[in-house]
Amino acid sequence: MHFLWPRWQRQKRRRQRPLSRYYRRMLKLFGALVILGLALACITSWVLDSYDTAWHPKRSVQHPTAGDGDESKGSSPPFPGGELNNIFWFIQVSDIHISRFHDPRRIPDFEKFCTDTIEVMKPALVLATGDLTDAKTESKVGSLQHEVEWQAYHNVLKRSRVMERTRWIDIRGNHDAFNIMSLDSINNYYRKYSANQKVGSFHYVHKTPFGNYSFVCADATLMPGPKRPYNFFGILNQTQMDLLDTFRAESLKSNQSIWFGHYTTSTVVSPSPGVREMMRSAVAYLCGHLHTLGGLMPVLHSRHPQGTLELELGDWMDNRRYRVLAFDHDLLSFSDLKFEQWPAVLITNPKDAQYLHPGVEPLGRIRRSTHIRILAFSEAQITAVHVSVDGEPLGKGLSAGGPLYVLLWDPSLYLTGLHTIRVKVEDSAGRSSVREQHFTLEEDLTPSFGFVQSFILLTDHYILGRVAFIFMMLLNVGVLLAFRFLRVPSGRGLTSQACMSLHLVSKMDTFYYSLLLFNLCTALGPWFIGELIDGHSGACFAFGVFIDGHFLEGSLTYVVGVVQLLFFNMPLTSYLCWSLHHRCRGNTFRSHFLRPGCRWRTLAVHFFMLLLLTWQAHSCYFLLETYGPMAFFLSPVRTWALGLSLLLVYRAWTGPAPLVRDNSKSVCPS
Repeated sequence: MHFLWPRWQRQKRRRQRPLSRYYRRMLKLFGALVILGLALACITSWVLDSYDTAWHPKRSVQHPTAGDGDESKGSSPPFPGGELNNIFWFIQVSDIHISRFHDPRRIPDFEKFCTDTIEVMKPALVLATGDLTDAKTESKVGSLQHEVEWQAYHNVLKRSRVMERTRWIDIRGNHDAFNIMSLDSINNYYRKYSANQKVGSFHYVHKTPFGNYSFVCADATLMPGPKRPYNFFGILNQTQMDLLDTFRAESLKSNQSIWFGHYTTSTVVSPSPGVREMMRSAVAYLCGHLHTLGGLMPVLHSRHPQGTLELELGDWMDNRRYRVLAFDHDLLSFSDLKFEQWPAVLITNPKDAQYLHPGVEPLGRIRRSTHIRILAFSEAQITAVHVSVDGEPLGKGLSAGGPLYVLLWDPSLYLTGLHTIRVKVEDSAGRSSVREQHFTLEEDLTPSFGFVQSFILLTDHYILGRVAFIFMMLLNVGVLLAFRFLRVPSGRGLTSQACMSLHLVSKMDTFYYSLLLFNLCTALGPWFIGELIDGHSGACFAFGVFIDGHFLEGSLTYVVGVVQLLFFNMPLTSYLCWSLHHRCRGNTFRSHFLRPGCRWRTLAVHFFMLLLLTWQAHSCYFLLETYGPMAFFLSPVRTWALGLSLLLVYRAWTGPAPLVRDNSKSVCPS
């Protein structure tokens, strides 16, 4: 016998069921949002911690000769005072790009820099950190070593007699290694025309009466050096890293060490523990290469997790940038300058708070100093050096000899907090310059660098590119494979229509196998075969480049692969899905334009695909201009892919219309 609920109770229970289902769904949604929020919070926390460039005592790398640590070293004399002692300065210039085709003022300006600027500043040494010549064709597409460019560079050094007045250390950049098979190649003009002529990493010790200072060059330029763009990233192999480790150990005997190279550390491929860890005992790493990212990032500075500063310098090529640096009582200061802008000002004591390195610098000397110290340079005589702190004028700096100006101060007035020092320098030509910077006497109060700057300089972009390439490739191929074996969806929503479109492409053999083979070739096969170096054939893959028996590990190739997937492979698949979906609904290429209210949307889709096909055609042209006819004709991912895409588009609109046979099995052409 079954008990029957009263009618009104049965109706109440029916009303409660939808509500209970609704609450369960809302609870699931809320739980999913909570989990997603926690995951995003964890990721955000990890990212912010990874790019936190403020100084942390736990990251300190104590100098082995510091005895009881940095504090005891900083408390020992000498302290910055009112005399010209325990200080020397030097200059960095980068990305000169001497060119036979472009910017006729570049060479005369560079010669004036070597003649006049060097004469005014009288640096102890000059670091020219790569890309001495442009090494590109007139169209800027191809790359070729032009001896006339190297001769022009060499003649500037000779005519200006700069090597007689300072130590000129010039190293190679990626442009200086374009299209060079080996160091013994007749096209390796660096060994003939440069001042340094040293190929590879090296260790230079600058000796002064008050100590020795190490300058370690980390040369990551590729050898063999392919044509552009596949030497944008540098590579350090294990042998080179072992050599750098030897230099690092030697540099520990010096007062301070500076590392320099052409590439930023974010564009260097190196084995574990990585190049940043290798230079952990240096106060700074000086580099160039990124050219202010086309003006988007005029200042690119950051700090490694170990504390070492990374200071990318803007290019000479377009921006006429250079940098003056000084070691004053073992404290490093610098100022990024522009050619022919006088006076040039550098405050060496107190040092800029953002660029402190408590791990290796004797910062206690700032607290024990007696004078503010300023380097002021100008073609005309310096007439006044005005100094103020926190808006209060302290007086005028007095000449201590050479370009050094000093002013008595009391550091005990500024022991806590962040303060601002402002220096205005005037010369007899009526010109003036203002230099303003923050300083602090607290070692644990170090401002951090911007997130974007740190992301650009501290991210290993070849690893990021590799991860993105693998993820996008698995996504692209996985979708094709999944919908090949899934059932045809039912429904009329947008998601159902998108799934139906993917089924149409995946179930039709012509499109499925063509797209699958194209994507697998992008992932595993050669992108092209041709002369990557004149007279030497090779093959380019996503995972690296083979040249005449040599293998260069993949770096920029992954970035190019991501661009290829994002702007051609995946849009091509989407366009074919869209086209076949229209054909399945009975439309032709002409009739689908006539649907009411959809004409502009349809035109936009076709125009977007036309742009992508044009971009692919331009990539083929770039391949022809850069690597020659062989690479153009033997390029599955460029030239062949362009022809294949045109055939697939033609087939999609003119072939047999696809027909959905039923809801559970397959899609086949009618």
